[in-house]
Amino acid sequence: MREFFLRSPRLGYSIWTHADLPLAFELWGDPEVMRLTGGPFTTQQVHERLEREIHGHEEHGVQYWPLFLLETGEHVGCCGLRLHKPAEGIYELGFQLRVAFWGRGFAREAAEAVVAHAFTTLRIPALYAGHHPHNHASRGVLTRLGFRHTHDEFYPPTAQIEPCYLLLRGDFPGFSTL
Repeated sequence: MREFFLRSPRLGYSIWTHADLPLAFELWGDPEVMRLTGGPFTTQQVHERLEREIHGHEEHGVQYWPLFLLETGEHVGCCGLRLHKPAEGIYELGFQLRVAFWGRGFAREAAEAVVAHAFTTLRIPALYAGHHPHNHASRGVLTRLGFRHTHDEFYPPTAQIEPCYLLLRGDFPGFSTL
């Protein structure tokens, strides 16, 4: 049984380890999951991504944490943080779900819990996020969480100009007094 450092109503948030390579490959090696984020990744690229996530946790206490259904223990995907602009204290929010969990509200639930954790526990002042211009579901999640479009930027992994967003701690719905 995995240990969870954070829980939402349906999800448990764990920490990637080297033993999670099969789960990482099921997520980041899936062409459908990765088609709008620069993938799918080869086995070597999945291994490198997992190493980056583990290193991010060791160095900065954050990563795109693996998500599991509390009810069944199934691996849902990942959602978490990484440094974006360290000098300004801005972290990037990101989430990726396995296809079987799309369209069921898990992305919003996962992201909302991570944003709340970022602002209340980690006391991060602002979060950045971006998405592929054709990923309407991600745009919906970000705007419902209160992220505001700030600019468009070239994203090399997808070779696309992608919309970028910012959420300040005081602008997160329900957390304006943090």
